[in-house]
Amino acid sequence: MNDRVAVQGVQDAAVLPVGFRVRLAGGTRRTVGGGALVGGSPLTVMRLTDRAASTFTGDGIEVRDRAGALVAERLLATNLAEPVLDASHAVGADQLTVVVPVRDRPAELGRALAALEGLSVVVVDDASHDAEAVAAVARRHGADLIRLPRNLGPAGARNKGLATVRTPYVAFVDSDVTVDAATLLGLSAHFADPRVALVAPYVGARLRGSRRWYQRYEEGSPSLGLGERAGSVRPGTAVAWVPSACVVARTERLGAGFDPGLRVGEDVDLVWRLADADQRVRYDPAYVAHHDVRPTLRGWLGRKFTYGTGGAALASRHPDHVVTAVLSPLPALAGAAVLVRSRWAPLLAIVAVLSGAREVRRRIDVDPGSDRLALGLATKGLGWTLRQESALVLRHWWPAALVGAAASPTGRRLVAGAIVVDVVATRLEHPELPVLRTLAGRRLDDLAYGAGLWWGALRAGSPRCLRSRLVLPRR
Repeated sequence: MNDRVAVQGVQDAAVLPVGFRVRLAGGTRRTVGGGALVGGSPLTVMRLTDRAASTFTGDGIEVRDRAGALVAERLLATNLAEPVLDASHAVGADQLTVVVPVRDRPAELGRALAALEGLSVVVVDDASHDAEAVAAVARRHGADLIRLPRNLGPAGARNKGLATVRTPYVAFVDSDVTVDAATLLGLSAHFADPRVALVAPYVGARLRGSRRWYQRYEEGSPSLGLGERAGSVRPGTAVAWVPSACVVARTERLGAGFDPGLRVGEDVDLVWRLADADQRVRYDPAYVAHHDVRPTLRGWLGRKFTYGTGGAALASRHPDHVVTAVLSPLPALAGAAVLVRSRWAPLLAIVAVLSGAREVRRRIDVDPGSDRLALGLATKGLGWTLRQESALVLRHWWPAALVGAAASPTGRRLVAGAIVVDVVATRLEHPELPVLRTLAGRRLDDLAYGAGLWWGALRAGSPRCLRSRLVLPRR
């Protein structure tokens, strides 16, 4: 959690250019004396040397020399800051090719291609049953067409399209996603940072035709929408992956592209491989694409189940990154006590918060008067632990929790406590969402995803994708 910036000690694989600007992210706080920054994702306490502090102007940095570039780079890497985009850095339409994989769904494809007017588009027909209908739509919109003789899945289809791209930038847009050229080109302004390899927008849900209750739930809580806070994407951060339903990337950084052996989770795998190669992936919810909601309840739940099944394959490829929760011992014990309504819960919660506050205070001892900040962060940490534990009970480990609830009163209190925490947290974060619809939608969402996760683990013969990580305090 502690990251000291002494400008000379920072490694720079790709220095930010002169004129590049960053500003402190919304959740970042400066300590009383200004000698440290607290925030980011994962939570970081960054002490600033005098030289590093001198690069700031107000709440940001405009890169003027190597020192400013290195401090700005570290701020971006820890999500303590975000880039200030300059529209003049966006690439031209002639520098970007869009790859659209599709299997049937000509109506959806037509809407996707209409939105992409003005860009070069390659449609990859992944062995459609009605290939001529897909070809007719592609011709009507002036898109190039690649026909695959056998179904390769989304990863393989995208790779076939990627192999034909000759522009320096490529976008992948699913056939049931609508996003316009201005959005994709706007996202490309992030490539002013030479380390950025891929960037993704917020992918919201869009209803077409009927408005069934689960579709309205998905509209308010879209599966592919990853929140309202921008940031660098990598394992262990608030946004650990981005969906390949809509992304823009540097063509050369992708190599051969997605793992063709993955039918699901190929986007997570790509993002993590880029992160492991010290490439930056960014998420920018200021730009928005829309994903069509599945028209039937069975299809909607089936998609959630499929997402869950990808956990096992990802765990085999990225064993250090796939965890259902990351917990510290004392907050985890206090959170569990709260969920089961133990009589020791209040005492354990107080001890956990005070212990956490002492740890944070020790890391920001460069400034006096930071007790309130440390106490607030420790309290939020306990709240986040409760959220993670409730998700374990209701989503990732629900088959085991169901057995426990059937076997003992403690198990039933655990499940009930997890539901209460989930409802309260959702209301605090999204007060505009209807309570009953959200409660029903989340439970079905969790049941389908968790079932897929366990099915994938059983099929792989490994429980690795179900594990959590216990993090011991560091001196």
